[in-house]
Amino acid sequence: MEEEPAQVSSTWPPPPPFWEAFTPENLARIDELRKQHAERDGVNDASKIRLHDLPRELRNLQPPLEPADGEWRVFGDKYRLVDELPKLEDMQIRRLFPNPEDRDRDGKHFDRALILKRLAKSLLLNFLELMDLFATSPEAAAEKITDIRDMLINFHHLINEYRPHQARESLISMMQAQLDRTRAETNAIRDAKDKAERIMEGLGSLKVGDELAGDSIPRKELWSGDHERWTSAFDDVA
Repeated sequence: MEEEPAQVSSTWPPPPPFWEAFTPENLARIDELRKQHAERDGVNDASKIRLHDLPRELRNLQPPLEPADGEWRVFGDKYRLVDELPKLEDMQIRRLFPNPEDRDRDGKHFDRALILKRLAKSLLLNFLELMDLFATSPEAAAEKITDIRDMLINFHHLINEYRPHQARESLISMMQAQLDRTRAETNAIRDAKDKAERIMEGLGSLKVGDELAGDSIPRKELWSGDHERWTSAFDDVA
């Protein structure tokens, strides 16, 4: 019996078949149609024109409209145009901590860090109780497992409520680091400029031999007085 040829598999799915429609000829055709409709309708930006009754080979070149309900699915997962954290009540999960809008007796927001610590301790305690139930009464462990599940989801949900704050603080930290780096580079450039100016001033104060060609001073004595200036200038360059 002949062996079947090995099939090549890939972790990622192959590209959709409509990519073959994006040829230079089709792109040029749809651009020309958009320009014609833009001139006819008096629209300056032809890219905003939406064409109707396109030929079959050009239909995939026009992006689809946004979902009317703001939701769409990709590989079985649901996504929304407005990315919002779903409420626990919408997921049929018991809320074990106050709402973000609730206040305490003093009119302040509840301490979320303290709530996270309490949930973590409750998780450990319920896990120990679950182990005890497995040893004594396994049939009663289902309710305790549900409690632990609700605690984990509440814990994770409370952390996700801090995501906007985390993103804002991360952006502030990144911008501050960029500002500090720019200031350091600016100060380094200024220091190099001041150093170059000092070197040029030192070199400008040196005597040139051509100006003293008619003097009777020997060449060795001519440069003896500027030895210290030359040494200082070379040290600055180094």
